[in-house]
Amino acid sequence: MNIGMATPAGFWRQSVEERRRTVAAVVANGIDHLFIADHVSFRDGAGTDGFVEMAALSQLDPAIGVMTSIYLLPLRHPLPVARQLATMQDVAPGRVIFGVGIGGEDRHEVEICGVDPATRGRLTNESLGVIRGLMRGDEVSLDGEFFQIDKARIRPTIDPPIPIIVGGRSNAALRRTGYYGDGWVATWCSARRYTEALQLIDVSADEAGRASVDWLHGYQPWIGIGDTKEEARERVSRAMEAFYKVPFEKFERYTPYGRPDEVASELMPYVDAGATLVNLKIVAPSDEENVAAAGEIAAHLRQWNAAAAKS
Repeated sequence: MNIGMATPAGFWRQSVEERRRTVAAVVANGIDHLFIADHVSFRDGAGTDGFVEMAALSQLDPAIGVMTSIYLLPLRHPLPVARQLATMQDVAPGRVIFGVGIGGEDRHEVEICGVDPATRGRLTNESLGVIRGLMRGDEVSLDGEFFQIDKARIRPTIDPPIPIIVGGRSNAALRRTGYYGDGWVATWCSARRYTEALQLIDVSADEAGRASVDWLHGYQPWIGIGDTKEEARERVSRAMEAFYKVPFEKFERYTPYGRPDEVASELMPYVDAGATLVNLKIVAPSDEENVAAAGEIAAHLRQWNAAAAKS
């Protein structure tokens, strides 16, 4: 299993030495990678550049993997993105996972980047086709709906290729995964829907002639940690309502909260359904407890998963 966690809330307010100690603690707690969001101008102008943070994080400890989850690909041209991926392969070889999505929670963010929100899915598909070709080392030419590219190449070749993990809840996102991705990362999703989604991805992959993909499917929930269910719920609901500006009740059925063992128990159905990557967005009383809780959840998931494999 590949288990990641979001950077703790106060991480970027730490000194460089404090960040190194935090990432070392993440590694010591059995976490494989840190994942990073990406927004240009979300809601009131908030955001962070996924590639910049990924590059910075990768240099804090040689054992930590890094992942964008999710990078808003339709807001960028695929050629510079392919160059960024090639550079990251040099900067952190074998430690990068590229999670992409189309965004849309904030329509204005898409519009101010010069993209019609109605076309962002098709634009992303076209971009992914270009990026996959460039990662293979192909010379790419395209007279497409969105991009006109003549004999583009990116060197050095990205070898091994960086996994592309597609986010999104729609059937269109599942088809995108089947055609262009190495896996799907879900959020706000029941275990039953998760199982159905992986089957739809297999169908799309077959249609695309991709019969032997080594899938890296994931699940990425927000999580509340506390000594009691009530305390954990209050903590995660406050954080999610502040971020999304909508009532917590819209998310609650998909948001595990409680002690780490209780959270892990709620996540196991997704592992049983086929998730081999689990990203933990934890809200805990402190950054130290955030890291410790991630380690406990990871240990429970791995233990239970190993036991299930033997039975």
